Amino acid sequence: MFRCGIAYPRCRWILPLLLLFAIIFDIIAIAATSGWVEDEDAETHYANMWNQYRGRNDQWDQKSLMEFPWAQAVAALMIIGLLILIVAFIISCVALCCSLNIPLLPVIGIMLIVVVVLQIIALIIYPVKFNELIFEGHYYYTWAYGFGWGATILCIGCAILFCCLPRYEDELADKVKTKYIYSSA
Repeated sequence: MFRCGIAYPRCRWILPLLLLFAIIFDIIAIAATSGWVEDEDAETHYANMWNQYRGRNDQWDQKSLMEFPWAQAVAALMIIGLLILIVAFIISCVALCCSLNIPLLPVIGIMLIVVVVLQIIALIIYPVKFNELIFEGHYYYTWAYGFGWGATILCIGCAILFCCLPRYEDELADKVKTKYIYSSA
């Protein structure tokens, strides 16, 4: 017999795990030494959140992007978002894993919404201002920039779930029998 339903007690472990993945994705995006932007052939110009590099073969000239106010703003927004995300992760572990503390769930959801807003602003400012800085050729936003968006998307999903979970307090506490969406006889 096959049955399909939502096991809410599993959310108590899955949501902090998703936040941990978002933290890891953010760290990868922030700490990447390459991979935010590459030129079309990935041979003469690439950049990360902190620096840009120009050159050929083994001779690269490094120039800091931190001399530009927009790059400082992007770095500040991403780091502040990461710090708030770490605090939200710690609170979610306390609220869901150690004991069931339902009043903390909307607080975590609001914190995650703040993280999403900060990171979306940073992830939009970077390509707009970088393209204004560099006028030649075509550039591609690559893997580390994608990790930044991945972390933001995970935070959007978790924010929605954290804001909705207080409505399912009995299900989270495993006081109610599982309601099956589909059951075959």
